[in-house]
Formats: sequence, C-alpha cells, structure tokens
Amino acid sequence: MTAQATTTAQATTVATRWLSGAGLRPTRQRVTLATLLVGDGQHRHVTAESLFDDARTYGESVSLATVYNTLRAFCDAGLVQEVTVDGSKSYFDTNTHDHPHFYWEDENRLSDAPAGELEIARLPKAPEGAEITAVDVVIRLRRTR
Repeated sequence: MTAQATTTAQATTVATRWLSGAGLRPTRQRVTLATLLVGDGQHRHVTAESLFDDARTYGESVSLATVYNTLRAFCDAGLVQEVTVDGSKSYFDTNTHDHPHFYWEDENRLSDAPAGELEIARLPKAPEGAEITAVDVVIRLRRTR
C-alpha cells in the first residue's frame, strides 16, 4: 500500500468514525463528504458549493443537492454548525464549540476568531416565553489598502 493510499484510508476511517459517533449511517456519499471535511483532523469552514467543488476535484460523483442535504443532516446530528453571514450565504463549521468568527467580506471567507479575546458583558433578557439558546458572533472584516 502506498503512503497516499494509507493516508486516504486513514482519512476515510476518521470520517466513518465521525459519522458513526453521531449515529449517522456511513453511506458512500456521507463518507466522501465527511472525509473532505474531517479526514485530516483539521477544522473547516465550507459552503455547500465549495464542498461540492472539492468533491468533484477528487473525482467523486455527488450532486449539489446531495451536498446540501448531507450538510443539513450533519447539522441535525451536531457534527457541524451553520454560520450565516448574510441572508443568503451560509458556511458550515466542523468546530461545533461556541466561538466567534471573522468574515472577510472582500474574500467571501470565514475563519475562527480568537475566543479568548471576546468579552460579552451582558445580554438582553429574552422576551416572555423565550430563552436564549446561542449567541453567534460574526466580525466582518475588509482589508485596508
């Protein structure tokens, strides 16, 4: 077995365990997308379109609709979190712990912001009959010239 084949097999094993640990059946398409997302052990911020492009680059046959549906299943299982940067653009983050994000507007790119540097001193009270479930922090950036 070549070094690349071993690495690919290891990445697939990581992805399969990630899916199984969340109670998801490791179908071929789920394993393919999970391998691209977490196979190397690094966190990713992807859009459905960028994950679709990555899958095609690696020669995988998967439709964009399948990528959307699979990412939704991953969200529902708690494997990824959806980060909405505007009304029509969502990113999916494999780091599901609470943390802030930088959104690079001129690059359409999302990255983690240092959580230790964020301080939220006070939140408003939730309206009657509601509770706060999360606080999403997206810090929008633009490069200075």
